[in-house]
Amino acid sequence: MTDYREILYSVEGRVATISFNRPEAHNAMSRQLRIETVAALKRAEADDSVSVVVIKGEGPSFCSGYDVANTYLGENGVAISPLFDGWTDQLARQILSDWFTIWDLMKPVVAMVHGNCLAGGTEVMSMCDVVFVTDEARVGYPAVRAQATPDLAFFAWKMTVARAKYLQLSGNIITGKQAAEWGWATKSFPAETFEEAVRREVTALASIEPDMLAANKLCLNQTYEMMGMRTALYAATQWHYASHRSRPNAGKFREIATKDGFKAALQWRDGAFKEIDAPNRRKG
Repeated sequence: MTDYREILYSVEGRVATISFNRPEAHNAMSRQLRIETVAALKRAEADDSVSVVVIKGEGPSFCSGYDVANTYLGENGVAISPLFDGWTDQLARQILSDWFTIWDLMKPVVAMVHGNCLAGGTEVMSMCDVVFVTDEARVGYPAVRAQATPDLAFFAWKMTVARAKYLQLSGNIITGKQAAEWGWATKSFPAETFEEAVRREVTALASIEPDMLAANKLCLNQTYEMMGMRTALYAATQWHYASHRSRPNAGKFREIATKDGFKAALQWRDGAFKEIDAPNRRKG
C-alpha cells in the first residue's frame, strides 16, 4: 500500500515519518487509519535507507482515541466472524495484533505526541520504543470509566503499581510533563521548542546503523517478553470482552449515545471528573 487516505508518509534522511491525517477529528482512529499505519510501518521496515520511524499527528492532536462516535452510530464496521463473535474479543485482538507491529518492528519507533493523546492514542504511544511529548499534552484513558478495560492493557508495564492503578481505575488525564515524570513518556519539552528538540533527538538516533539499533531493541524486547508481557497483553483481551459485553452495566454508554447523542454519553461518563481534569484541560 502506497496510496494513503488517512495518513501521510515521508522519508527524509534516515527517518521515515508516519503522520495521522484526520486533523478535523483530532486524528480519531478509524479502521482505515489503523490499516494504513500498519502498512506504512512495514514499508519503513523494508526500506534499508531508513533507521528510525516517527509516528506523529497532523493538526491539534496526536490521536483522540478510536473513532467510537462513528462506531456507536454503526458507521465504523469491524470485520468480525460470527464463529467467534459472542465469546471472544476479535476487535481487541485485532487492535493488539496491529500495535504489536510497532513492538516487533526491527527498527525503533518514536512517538511524537502533542495535544490530545487519549485511549487508543495512548495504546499507540505506549507500544513505541521512545516517546517525546509536549509539556501541555493531555494523556489518559477516560474510556475505562464506563466502556471497557483497555484493548491493550499496557498500564502495568509502563509505570509503578500505584500510578498504573490510579490511571486505569480513574481514567484521569495527566499532562505530557507529568507523563514523562511518571516514566510513561521518555522526555517532555515546551510546545514552542518541541519540533526542534525532537528533530535533534531523532537525527542523533538515526545516525546509528539500523542493524545495531535492531540488536538493542530485540535484546530489550526479549527481556520484557520473558517477564510475560506479550502473554499478559493477549490474556487481557478477555477482560476487555467481559467489561465491554458481559458485565451488568456494559450497555449504558452505548444506550445514552444512541438515544441522546455522543456528547451526552461523554457528559455522563466524565462529568464527575471535570474538576480533576480541569488543570490539564487545554486552553483555547
